[in-house]
Amino acid sequence: MSLPMVVFLDRSTIPLQIELPQLPFDHQWLEYDLTSPDQIVERLQDAQIVITNKVVLDRAVLSQLPKLKMIAIAATGFNNVDVQCCQELGIAVANVQGYATQSVPEHVIAMMFALKRNLKGYHNDIAAGEWQRNKQFCFFTHPISDTAGSTLGVMGSGALGQATAALAKALGMQVLFAERKGAEQCREGYVPFEQVLATSDVVTLHCPLNEQTRHLIGRQELNSMKPSSIIINTGRGGLVDEEALVDALKQGVIRGAGFDVFTDEPADESNSLIANMHLPNLLLTPHIAWGSDSSIQNLANILIDNIVAFTEGREQNRVV
Repeated sequence: MSLPMVVFLDRSTIPLQIELPQLPFDHQWLEYDLTSPDQIVERLQDAQIVITNKVVLDRAVLSQLPKLKMIAIAATGFNNVDVQCCQELGIAVANVQGYATQSVPEHVIAMMFALKRNLKGYHNDIAAGEWQRNKQFCFFTHPISDTAGSTLGVMGSGALGQATAALAKALGMQVLFAERKGAEQCREGYVPFEQVLATSDVVTLHCPLNEQTRHLIGRQELNSMKPSSIIINTGRGGLVDEEALVDALKQGVIRGAGFDVFTDEPADESNSLIANMHLPNLLLTPHIAWGSDSSIQNLANILIDNIVAFTEGREQNRVV
């Protein structure tokens, strides 16, 4: 009887310095740096377990893989996998949760500091010779605001939202958790969505992306925010209407934005954010908020443990 085959379709999404723990059972292991859509079915023909980070496993693919028993997602988000189809076909799906509760909140706070103090704008001004022309020991071309005493609005109250809130409170911020958009009543400890937008100095997004949250923040929502406010998205690309955001930044509707996620990734020049990344009040990073070495090692450990749990008949971090 052949050994079960485990295939990692996009191993390069985890840095090479991060060690994947060894599976404690006999198996065949195949890994590929990247896998294009036309390579998926061929590479998974004999696989019982597949590991994917961002490779899309839709119904058209899954229906051609009768041996597949489990999909181990090397991330929290699972919108790249057709979970309904998996449920119909009896394929287990597990994701990795709670691994970046240090890394992502620190990235949010770093972006917040940079934007509230306009570090990028001042850096660019020095490069452009503004300091030399000003002939003073300092100059003020952009507003600078303190963090302590300001209000953070958190959209998404899972582990990352809660961890970000804890850091914000330690900095002396007031924290508001937003109720779901359109909810008629507020749960205890939550504030109406519209009120959070209107009163927060910083809004941070930690929501999953689905039909209910796509373009959660659009033109209307941006217009309801303070002109001095900042929005930070380390959640999912698509939570914010990117074109509306760029217009809001250019027109002074809000003060600044920090984005680590994009509607399409990798984003190119056709993306509104990339096309306007020269703006002094727009700070972009390439989906790396989660990526401290300690967080990625946590991810790798949980990922392998999810597979072990499945083979032992235990449900752990199961989506399906």
